[in-house]
Amino acid sequence: MVVSLRLPSLSSLLSPASPFTFSRRALGISLRQQRPFRLPLLAPRFSVRSSSTGTEIHVDNSKNRVPEGAITPRSQDFNAWYLDIIANAELADYGPVRGTMVIRPYGYAIWEAIQEYLNVKFKETGHENMYFPQFIPYSFIEKEASHVEGFSPELALVTIGGGKELEEKLVVRPTSETIVNHMFTQWIHSHRDLPLMINQWANVTRWEMRTKPFVRTLEFLWQEGHTAHASPEEAEKEAIQMIDIYTKFAYEQAAIPVIAGRKSKMETFAGADKTYTIEAMMGDRKALQAGTSHNLGQNFSRAFGTQFTDENGQRQHVWQTSWAISTRFVGGIIMTHGDDGGLMLPPRLAPIQVVIIPIWKKEGVKAEVLNAAASVEVNLRTAGIKVKLDNSEQRTPGWKFNFWEMKGVPLRIEIGPKDVANQSVVISRRDIPGKQGKVFGISMEPSILEAYVKDTLDEIQSSLLEQAKTFRDSNVVDVSSYNELKEAISQGKWARGPWSASDKDELKVKEETGATIRCFPFEQTPGPKTCLMTGNAAEEVAIFAKSY
Repeated sequence: MVVSLRLPSLSSLLSPASPFTFSRRALGISLRQQRPFRLPLLAPRFSVRSSSTGTEIHVDNSKNRVPEGAITPRSQDFNAWYLDIIANAELADYGPVRGTMVIRPYGYAIWEAIQEYLNVKFKETGHENMYFPQFIPYSFIEKEASHVEGFSPELALVTIGGGKELEEKLVVRPTSETIVNHMFTQWIHSHRDLPLMINQWANVTRWEMRTKPFVRTLEFLWQEGHTAHASPEEAEKEAIQMIDIYTKFAYEQAAIPVIAGRKSKMETFAGADKTYTIEAMMGDRKALQAGTSHNLGQNFSRAFGTQFTDENGQRQHVWQTSWAISTRFVGGIIMTHGDDGGLMLPPRLAPIQVVIIPIWKKEGVKAEVLNAAASVEVNLRTAGIKVKLDNSEQRTPGWKFNFWEMKGVPLRIEIGPKDVANQSVVISRRDIPGKQGKVFGISMEPSILEAYVKDTLDEIQSSLLEQAKTFRDSNVVDVSSYNELKEAISQGKWARGPWSASDKDELKVKEETGATIRCFPFEQTPGPKTCLMTGNAAEEVAIFAKSY
């Protein structure tokens, strides 16, 4: 039997803009047809054709598997590979409104792991969680000139409520600096009320015309921290502290070797004095802005009249910061570590660190194999390891191997009748394919197995980071002239070189190469430098790259 499903057309474009920074692009851009998500490996075979009303997917229920090679090779089409992984690893699906996505349980579990780590770090550094309304009066956005200019193209507005036209338009939260300042103005009176340091976990809406699941969607999830201080030094220290926390998270939890630094004036957040960033190199060598921290100076406090009485009895405007990391980090993990087999998750963020696959053919040994597998599961779970026993009988062990590899589980434990007899297990590493990553005869004795599993998970975590570092470093080219910069970018690499040129020169680079200044890295080489564009003296090197 053939079932015909009619789905909305899907559109996607990659964009150099970021959900953490403002965009000045016009809305009248052309859209190209986006390749639809592939159905998961569990799904029936399908074919796709476009029609005037959308995309028709014809499902053939006579087959219970998609053809082999359903995952587009990464080297063949990186974007298609990325979308295939999101679908087949059951991370997300498209929502009914173009540009939105539904985050499925496994994808959300990765985001929860990110939340769990950062939430602890935020509280350790004195921040408290709270929540602000999703709807913001449009007049708030208008109060800070560069802010409204930066965000206007992306705003979603509510003009009717309860069947009546509203007296004032409402903005669906694109970011919360304005409403935060409105409330800070009511809460802050004296220097004794400072510092005020809060964070919220929330959703935001930005009317993106170019979407890519996790990386850029109309609505996404994030945390946004907001702080107010009595001095510019305190605000600067806070902004640096938070970008350091993001950097540590990227290295130690996500195994992504980001480059931390300061944004150029042109790339600075709308309304900020300075923007600090962590930039990550994806598997296609494009840059992903993975987190930002902004020193807002007194821009918003002056616009909203957020003042305090200092120790000398003088009224002053507060100094502020804001900082954020979002679900785009999930996309960053996929594009940094994934391979043609699917996801490859760093153990510290993996929802499942170990999957246990019991194997038997004869019914007579089934019970003892399952009992042994269940015992191993309990022991590992007791040891604090995130483990899953896949004892379902609807699929073969080989199918399960492929499925859990697709979902990026770092370790697989196989237990068959011979293993039970020998009181041992077979362990396979996700990051080392084939027989090379398989070890036989690991004792089931709890203390031995637990130690082996924990040590191996640590090895995988370190290995993923080192592989990503090697890849990044081999694709960053030091340049000393504009021609060398153009050559490096044309080869798809990052260019690193001295820079002291103007905003106009920076715009020229963007227009002629498609690359932007990703950051001026905190780590700078000492000694005199000559600007690659002008030949004048330069104090810093900048990194240029094409980006998402």
